[in-house]
Amino acid sequence: MKKIYYLKTCDTCRRILKEFDTSLFELQEIKSNPITAKQLDELYQLTKSYEVLFSKRAKKYKQMDLKNQSLSEKDYRQLILDEYTFLKRPVIVNNNEVLVGNTKKRVDKP
Repeated sequence: MKKIYYLKTCDTCRRILKEFDTSLFELQEIKSNPITAKQLDELYQLTKSYEVLFSKRAKKYKQMDLKNQSLSEKDYRQLILDEYTFLKRPVIVNNNEVLVGNTKKRVDKP
């Protein structure tokens, strides 16, 4: 499977998508087409962690005071399913490899 989960309003996602050939990837814009529980669970199988897929930089993270709560993997999963901004992006799935987030070290691989 070759898939990219991204947000079209995210400048970083747009920059990353311009930097490499996405023609072999299926693109899924997560605001208009939210990630499903099945898709999220498939990502979990590759990362072995919902926390890795969770964005602590999302505005709602601070608004909901999640920093001061003890969150479980189950909590991270549900938060991502409830609010698209909690999915760290972009998430690039290249067969059995998954790259999560936008640090230069992670982005240089595909």
